[in-house]
Amino acid sequence: MEFTADRVVAEYEWIHQRTPVTVSLLNETREYLGRQFDTVVDLVTQEAYRREVDRVFADGEVGVNVAAYVGLLRDLDVADDYPGFVVDEVLGRELAATIAGGQPLSVLAQATFHIADVHTHGAGDDAAGLDDLDAALAAGFQTRLPGWDWRAGESPFAVDPDEL
Repeated sequence: MEFTADRVVAEYEWIHQRTPVTVSLLNETREYLGRQFDTVVDLVTQEAYRREVDRVFADGEVGVNVAAYVGLLRDLDVADDYPGFVVDEVLGRELAATIAGGQPLSVLAQATFHIADVHTHGAGDDAAGLDDLDAALAAGFQTRLPGWDWRAGESPFAVDPDEL
């Protein structure tokens, strides 16, 4: 598999075309997590999601990695699916983490990937990696987008050296 700037653009466009599927799963995941943590999490609009996709791909180093994971998962298929279970899970977790950004969000996105993955079921004719791709996009973007109260303000653990 070779990745060029044109291939990155093609994967970026595919992600944009997949917006309705991804945002639906993203919001379903947020609602589920909100119930589990007894909190209300803001839902994400398709427009907000598309703007965030644009931000991710504006950083070429991140964009090429996201595009590569997307390309791999879109093409990944294994006869009877189960033997490929590990590789599509690994790729999905890493894609979610890459989208979310650095620590601690990348770890949260990886954990959220498994929750989103439970809610995805590819059609019989879909590549085995496609449902993991949907779950990874939903998990990564839901993690990096605002809407969680604990991320709304400054961290109480931030140290301001000028105040010491």
